[in-house]
Amino acid sequence: MKNMYMQKSLFIISIILLLGFSCCKPKKQVVKPNLLIIQTDEHNFRTLGCYRETLTHDQAFLWGDSVAVETPEIDALAEDGVLCTSFYASTPVCSPSRSSFISGLYPQNTGVITNDIPLLDEIISFAHVLTEQGYATGYAGKWHLDGDGKPQWDPDRNFGFIDNRYMYNRGHWKMIEDTDNGPRVASLNAKGNADYGLKGVNEENFTTDYLTKKTIDFIKAHKDEPFCYMLSYPDPHGPNTVRAPYNSMYEHFVFEKPYTHGAEVDDLPSWGKKAKNTIRPKAIANYWGMVKCIDDNVGKIVSYLEESDLLDNTIVVFTSDHGDLLGEHHKDNKGNPYEGSAKIPFIIRYPSKLPAGLVINQALSVVDFTPTILSLMDAPGTGYEEGRDASLLFSGDMNIDWTDIAFMRGTGSKDGTDDKWLSAVSDRYKIVFSPEPEDLPWLFDLQEDPDELVNFFKHPDYQEIRKEMSAHLIEYGKKMNDGRIYHPKISKELAGN
Repeated sequence: MKNMYMQKSLFIISIILLLGFSCCKPKKQVVKPNLLIIQTDEHNFRTLGCYRETLTHDQAFLWGDSVAVETPEIDALAEDGVLCTSFYASTPVCSPSRSSFISGLYPQNTGVITNDIPLLDEIISFAHVLTEQGYATGYAGKWHLDGDGKPQWDPDRNFGFIDNRYMYNRGHWKMIEDTDNGPRVASLNAKGNADYGLKGVNEENFTTDYLTKKTIDFIKAHKDEPFCYMLSYPDPHGPNTVRAPYNSMYEHFVFEKPYTHGAEVDDLPSWGKKAKNTIRPKAIANYWGMVKCIDDNVGKIVSYLEESDLLDNTIVVFTSDHGDLLGEHHKDNKGNPYEGSAKIPFIIRYPSKLPAGLVINQALSVVDFTPTILSLMDAPGTGYEEGRDASLLFSGDMNIDWTDIAFMRGTGSKDGTDDKWLSAVSDRYKIVFSPEPEDLPWLFDLQEDPDELVNFFKHPDYQEIRKEMSAHLIEYGKKMNDGRIYHPKISKELAGN
């Protein structure tokens, strides 16, 4: 009887303990996604296979039939993720575009309206937010948001990127090496100053390879905690040089001049004036080589993430700060609203939330990145964003209330006294206003005229488009503090007078 009583008591106690443990059992911890951003510099979107697939043959192969770089690693990110066909720089030069990307603010409100201006101290970046959310954060490569310091390693103001040992402010250095005092440019001229030389270059010290290794090292060090790392390659920006074997991979190509290089255009605006450049086959072959080197290094990072069972919980973003015309419209580089200058690649892979192979055609810009990425990561916003949260668009919800429009502005002087062009762009149309007295407003129809050679501004069939896009620009200027809409000439043209 006593034994039966004891057995019954033990049974009751066991039930109570089990109930207690089940009630007090901690809830399953939500695993935060990691974030890896890979940003290139001055990158023409047509050099990526995944973008060529979205274009007609003539638009995909501007420099000759089948003249192209194969980019399987970046293409794989697009195949497994989301690709944006109409993603634009807020201003198609380095510093303003980068300032908008990390903050969600337009350049006139970050303080960085042109290159080599320090970001305002009070700017809150997505890295600030993620640091507060418990993320290990870091940055490697070109920064270009701390004034004119060059190279200026490890800037004092890190804007939330806590590990910024390998962040440098300016320059397109080709070789970097480690020293007891930290990283330094590995090529020096006769005076002992850093230069862009390649003497002694190898797979360890070439900048793209070097920064890739530092990125993988950071991931290794923080793979057991949520991390956010931004890798900013200074290529394929000039100088157009690259290490072997990439420096000879594309020498066999016969590079042709793009059709727009010699095209005659009526009433060409000041921002579209032809430069004195000519197509330089060796320089373009090296540009192709830089892109190929980047693609191979992207593959190294993705492979490490996969081997470490981190890939599917890591949001991988591939993008750039602006484009490079590479001879289109008889121009090189950037700074104008032509597609090759202003449109940039943007690919994001996050399989748990974003459908594989989705193509987004609606117009977006770098200012939309910060609110979108924080929303995708279920993190709070900065509270100051001027860009839009496109997370539902990226998730494949095409029924959301979305306005197909983005805004861009040209660069002027550092004091902001000389206004430049102002533009609104959609998936199909682009309107550009200029303060220069001789410049007519331009309206492009990117579907009918993908070469951007015809001005439809005064065409009777386009008057409603012109009015609609002008209204968007006026609304943007008032809301986002862009005084260019009040320039007497631009204001009159916006009003349709």
